[in-house]
Amino acid sequence: MCTSIISNRKKTIVGWNLDILDMDYKVVAEDDKVYIAINDKTEGWLPLFGANARGDFVAMPTCWPFDGRSNPVNADSKNIIMLDIDLLLGKKTLNEIKAIVEREPVYSVPGVTFQSQLSDKDGNVLQIIPGQGYQYFPRPEYSVLTNFSPFKGNTEQHPWMGWDRYNKAVEMLEKKNDDFDISDCFEILQETAQTVCPTVVSMVFDVSDNIVYWCENREWNQVEKKQLIVQR
Repeated sequence: MCTSIISNRKKTIVGWNLDILDMDYKVVAEDDKVYIAINDKTEGWLPLFGANARGDFVAMPTCWPFDGRSNPVNADSKNIIMLDIDLLLGKKTLNEIKAIVEREPVYSVPGVTFQSQLSDKDGNVLQIIPGQGYQYFPRPEYSVLTNFSPFKGNTEQHPWMGWDRYNKAVEMLEKKNDDFDISDCFEILQETAQTVCPTVVSMVFDVSDNIVYWCENREWNQVEKKQLIVQR
């Protein structure tokens, strides 16, 4: 379970709740990026969610219920995790990833449908749902992605799909003013945080100022921050 938020008002602000259960994670703060790494049994620590100094943000919630169309068809299938990592590490731009999904299908890993909400410094949004398609939104007023497919909505039910979190986030975003800022985004993340599959990291990226803020384990009064610096 996870919640991804992008707001484009006077500032571009990105919010992310990472909700996981029984998985090892760590927050890594470097000069040009802040990301959450997950410890994979085979690959080791993978940088899967976060922001870079170029202004990109990667959010990759699991999509429930699982859709078998997301399973890779062969060893050469484009993998959503690798594309997301390439964006986070600055190896590809959002436009380059958009060009890839426009010309060929993207898949997840066997048995799990991961989906993405990616954004850049201008607040453009690319949603990728493996096996189903993609959606591109040039600087929308806001965009929300939880754990259901935007192509299916609530037509398929699953206890972790996050329809309630999606509606809560949209409702709060619609009521906010043009001065939407860090505290407003944390307010939404707090309202959509989880305890059963717990929210372990809440992250807010002020794209305009290139600063990442985060707290762990819903300790909302213990927020850390990192000013990102573009590497020359």
